[in-house]
This record gives sequence, structure tokens and C-alpha cells, in this order.
Amino acid sequence: MIRILAVDKEKQLLINPALDALVEMDWYWVDFNMPTKEEILLLSSHFQFHPLAIEDCVHFLQRPKLEYYENLSFLVIHALNKKTLEAHEVDLFMGENFIVSFHFQDLKEMNAVWEMFEKATDVNRFRPVEIGYKIMDKIVDSFFPMVQELEDYLLSVENYYGSKNATDTLINKVFGVRKDLLKLRRTIMPMRELIYRILESKRFIIQEQKRAYFQDIYDHLLKLSEMIESNRELTSDIRDNYISLNSFRMNNIMKTLTVITTIFMPLTFIAGIYGMNFENMPELKWHFGYYIILGMMFFIGFGMFIWFKSKGWFDSE
Repeated sequence: MIRILAVDKEKQLLINPALDALVEMDWYWVDFNMPTKEEILLLSSHFQFHPLAIEDCVHFLQRPKLEYYENLSFLVIHALNKKTLEAHEVDLFMGENFIVSFHFQDLKEMNAVWEMFEKATDVNRFRPVEIGYKIMDKIVDSFFPMVQELEDYLLSVENYYGSKNATDTLINKVFGVRKDLLKLRRTIMPMRELIYRILESKRFIIQEQKRAYFQDIYDHLLKLSEMIESNRELTSDIRDNYISLNSFRMNNIMKTLTVITTIFMPLTFIAGIYGMNFENMPELKWHFGYYIILGMMFFIGFGMFIWFKSKGWFDSE
């Protein structure tokens, strides 16, 4: 679907005028929203954009970037699916008196900007650069709820600590969050670099008084980057705590098994001696020898247990 907003020479807003009439307009915005194959051909046949830019639009997912062609700037930006955090490419062709947007997904952020300009009462103060700014601003603002949702989850993880099964479930979820943070990072970091390049560029079509608006987007991306890095560090801390907790539990288990083994060592030694069945062993002929040895083994084992207990070797914490 192709939709068009245009402002004529009399500063009147026109909705969906004919493509051939755009040359007579003061400025216009053409949005390729989930275009068909026939509509994609208009990028070359009607608008005559550079073949390399058109190729970037229709093939694969490009990294956010800014490129310059004759009389226009070509931008690739990324929106994110809120549920899957998968990146969706949005391409912008920006000139002095036009902006052409291209995307294969129906995006809420793009629709919100469209409705805002469609209902605008004063179009005299708007130019294509404002539309480009608003599109980028809406997309960047949509990142905050995704990052904050992950952050809120990580801040509540202390409620999950307790039993072993709960901790194992927690660590699986933490690794899932870490994976989601990586997806966000792969989009936000290149977007930050893109906005920085726009701010530093001398060729990008931007009035000096509008530079502050793009600086605001850059500040938002810096904030998002800091939040992501902070959350990644938090997931690392949780992972390290999980490993330390498992090591602590394993040490306690090994300590308990070692104490039990130590108690049975002298008992096994005594049982081994009197199990050799030599004939010249006077104790074998004692009438109460069996009970004496059992009593001795009991007192040795019980005495060692009391001694280890007094040392705190049976304590779990």
C-alpha cells in the first residue's frame, strides 16, 4: 500500500494525491507500507532512486546506516517487534522537499506519525526533516518499555531465591533475559552511531535549529545503552551468584560425605583386622569379644561424631 501526504504551493495539505502531481507540490511524504512487487518498482521507475539504495530496501536486513546519493540522503533505521524483539527495517529517502519511507511491516510507530501529520492544522512549520525526526523519535521511544520490562524483571529476582528448583528456573529465565538484552543491544548501538553521524554530518539535510531535536534522540539512545549495559552486568552478577551458590552446596555435600567416611574409617579398620581369620588371634576366643568390639566401635564412632559436631562440620551454613 502506498499512502501520500503532500503540501501544495498554497500550503494546503493534500491526502493521497496522484503520484504525477507530486512535482508541483511544495513538499510531500510517500509511505510504502507493506508494498507489493508492482509498488516496489516505483522506487526506480517513478522516483528514480539509486539502484544500490533500492537493493538495500528489498534485500535482507541492513545495519542502521546513513548514505548520500545525488540530491538525497538514504537512511536505514530499525524498529523492534515488542513480543519477539526482532528488528524490522525502515528505509528513508530524504531530500529538500520530499521524504519517502519504505517498510515491509505495518508499524505502530509509523502509523502514529502518519496520523499526527495527517491531522495537523498548521503545515507551514513542517518540512520533510520534521517527519524524519518524528519517525526516528517514535521508534526510539518505543524501545524504552521493552528495556524497562526486562529491568523490572531482573530487579525482582530476589523473590525467586530459595529452593534448588526455584533457583534453577530463575537462572534459565536470566539467560533468556540476557539473550533479549543482546537483541536490543544489536539494534540500539548501531542506531546510536547513526544519530551521531547525522549530528556530525555537514551534508545531511538538517537546519541548525533542528539539530537539538536529533540531539534529544541521541541522548535517549545513550540512556538506553546505559540501561542495557547495566542490566547485562546484573545478569552476570546473578549468574555468578548462582555458580557460587551451587559451589557452596557442593562443598557442604562433600564435607558431609567426608565426615561420614572419616567416622567409618577406624570402624572399617577394626572390622578388617578381626575379619582376617588367623588361628592365633586370642581375642577370637573371648567369650564376650564380639560385644566388646561392637561396643568399642560404637563409642569410637559416636565420639568422632560428637567431636565433628562440636567443630561445626555438620552445619549447612
